[in-house]
Amino acid sequence: MPQLFAQVILPLSLHDAYTYRIPPSMERDVAPGKRVIVQFGQRKFYAALVSSVSTEKPEDIEVKEIQQVLDEHPVVLPKNFEMWHWIAKYYCCTLGDVFRAALPTGLKLESKSKIFLTGSEEEFLLTDVEQSLMLEIEKGTNVLAELERKLKDRFSYPALKALMQKDLVYVEEKVHEKYRPKTEAFVKLHPDVTSEEVLNKKAGEIKRAKKQEALLWHFCSAINAFEKGGLSEIARKDLFEGTNFTTSILKGLVDKEVLIQYQKQVSRIEEEKTEQVSLNLLNKYQAKALEEIRESYESKQVTLIHGITASGKTEIYIHLIDEAIKTGKQALYLVPEIALTTQIVQRLKNVFGHKVGIYHSRLNSSERVEIWEKTLLFQEKPGEGYQVILGARSAVFLPFSDLGLIVVDEEHENSFKQFDPAPRYNARDMAVVLGFQHHAKVLLGSATPSYESYHNALTGKYGLVNLTRRHSEMELPEILVADVKRAYKRKEMHSILSPQLYNLVEDALEKKEQVILFQNRRGYSPFVECFTCGHIPKCTRCDVSLTYHKYKKRLSCHYCGYSYLLPDRCDECGSPELKTRGFGTEKIEDEIKQLFRNARIDRMDLDSTKTKNAFEKIVRNLEDGKTDILIGTQMVTKGLDFEHVSVVGILNADNLINFPDFRAHERAYQLISQVAGRAGRKHRRGTVVIQTSQPDHPLIQLIQEQDYQKMLKQQFEERQLFKYPPFFRLVKIVVKHKNIDTVDRAAQELANGLRKNKELVILGPEFPLISRIQLWHHKEIWIKIDRRLHLDQVKEGIMAAVKKVRSMPSLSNCIFNIDADPM
Repeated sequence: MPQLFAQVILPLSLHDAYTYRIPPSMERDVAPGKRVIVQFGQRKFYAALVSSVSTEKPEDIEVKEIQQVLDEHPVVLPKNFEMWHWIAKYYCCTLGDVFRAALPTGLKLESKSKIFLTGSEEEFLLTDVEQSLMLEIEKGTNVLAELERKLKDRFSYPALKALMQKDLVYVEEKVHEKYRPKTEAFVKLHPDVTSEEVLNKKAGEIKRAKKQEALLWHFCSAINAFEKGGLSEIARKDLFEGTNFTTSILKGLVDKEVLIQYQKQVSRIEEEKTEQVSLNLLNKYQAKALEEIRESYESKQVTLIHGITASGKTEIYIHLIDEAIKTGKQALYLVPEIALTTQIVQRLKNVFGHKVGIYHSRLNSSERVEIWEKTLLFQEKPGEGYQVILGARSAVFLPFSDLGLIVVDEEHENSFKQFDPAPRYNARDMAVVLGFQHHAKVLLGSATPSYESYHNALTGKYGLVNLTRRHSEMELPEILVADVKRAYKRKEMHSILSPQLYNLVEDALEKKEQVILFQNRRGYSPFVECFTCGHIPKCTRCDVSLTYHKYKKRLSCHYCGYSYLLPDRCDECGSPELKTRGFGTEKIEDEIKQLFRNARIDRMDLDSTKTKNAFEKIVRNLEDGKTDILIGTQMVTKGLDFEHVSVVGILNADNLINFPDFRAHERAYQLISQVAGRAGRKHRRGTVVIQTSQPDHPLIQLIQEQDYQKMLKQQFEERQLFKYPPFFRLVKIVVKHKNIDTVDRAAQELANGLRKNKELVILGPEFPLISRIQLWHHKEIWIKIDRRLHLDQVKEGIMAAVKKVRSMPSLSNCIFNIDADPM
């Protein structure tokens, strides 16, 4: 029988699959999609994924053997591999990058270097660094990474190597399992207890042990022993709940062969028992839109539904998911933020019950592995696996076996874009590719669609359905523009609120209605300034000013996390005149508490929602009427549905409008329209106040008119003229190095190489707004690509140009990040 070889993908930034010999004893176990332990390099061991098996041995290469097979069944399906290859090619990254992004951490294993003393009694003259290492190892710190962390500057690889050469220490590599199934103690009757007669006989034998007898009858009552519909087992914790029974009493019954106690694998996912309800009836506009979507799917794989805020798009999604489930297919429902899952998951579980799984980054590693496995299980046991997945962007990587429908809600959101690390994919675009792979229908939904999606709809690539009426015939909110520049001059401002907004908030509170105030900046103050010398504290590692967080009394960098306590005096001149400038959500919360002392105020931003259930609590409080005023960042714009919100205030529209980016007006319109859509959704028309110092700005006028089509027409003309998406493709290359001169040289060499292709428009290299992050200097090159050009060939040329620059000796340690379709 010929020797078999496995091609495996490693969780490292490597382009190719690597070949390993399959030992004869493992030939039946190794299969594509399974994880295997392999040695890579001198010492390291990794859990690699088998992508294929063949009899072809690579020439002139020493092939290592697979060490161990980890899985009984594949954890990745052939369609996953197809997708991975497509992502690596389109987003100019490696297969290893995709592997790391796709699999939950619990399924990615790598060995840890552990250092041990040999026990040698030979005496050597050791350097200070070698002595520090020996002392720390003697204390029990033997994990290499932990040694580096503890010793910091006193750690040295040459010193460690010297200790190994002196035979004082040795290094071992151990692979640690990151995921272990959760088990729980269960109790059931002993196999010999086959009838009530046998049970009564056993009970008679233990009459003297009163506590054991009581526990036995309590157990029988809990499971309804020998009754129709009774249980065969019960969790020990449920058996003991509300009683004084102990494990020693139970052990007595186990020793007497009356009961059996055993460990059983259970899920970490908290399954709430919800009473299932039938689908809500659609109104005539929703029903018409649903029918149009079905008609669109007869000729188009992808359809865009442009439905205004509160038009009831979610109910349409649920009806389509129900149709997919009834045909035995799986459905994927993508949302841009974890924030949206809180409300939607309840609606989905009310209708589809245990068929629904949730997948996002707030789940811990083990929970994500369980969701992965239950999605995979659908292929073999449809009744036990997840048929509907609600998730954020990473859910596109789940191992779906039979997708019938993909819904991308709020498809315009840039939260669908992965910025760092590679692969820098867009989940909305990946959903379309996934749909084509599975022959599944894709529905993109938004009140303010992205220009790319709308252009695809207008040119016939996607179907287009419009939903222009709000549910219950509710009118769109009235949008008022408040000129804060004028109000400040006339001294009419109430702290940070214009007179219009202040009066509306006061009126809403009197009527027991709710208010949302939006400011797209967290923290207390964007920066602190010395009024004596004008010094502004900046990050030592990034080119940004430090944000002041009052609740921590610290100045923090939002890019690298560097922070320190707010000093009493200026670092430059020693003056005590340090003042906060500008306002973030934290400061707004303080100011609003002073203005409306009896109001119940809550804040929703990254700082206030760090814990697992913090977001759900904030949403629940608003839904239950326990919050009067909610202050928040972009989180409050993400399609949340609050019944009693009547007033929405956008506190600083100027920051959004004047951002130096070609998408600034598109994003500002989307963001303001989305946050405005939270007002007046159920009972009466809401009011939105946009505070700006540019009330005559054309974009403010378009938002006030709520005229998306007019906005689109104007922007399309500009985009076409200046060669921007959707008419041209964009690729951004970021060159990084800790030396600014090296970055300059590398970026210039790369730009010169790219300019050899005369069909491309090359912008830069230029320093971005924030040109240094975590001590790394950045320089950007932007490439505009005509849609008529062959994209694969263009990207191959870009990769070749990067490879050429990287091969130059003085530039080999530069980092080049390629971002296709940057947001």
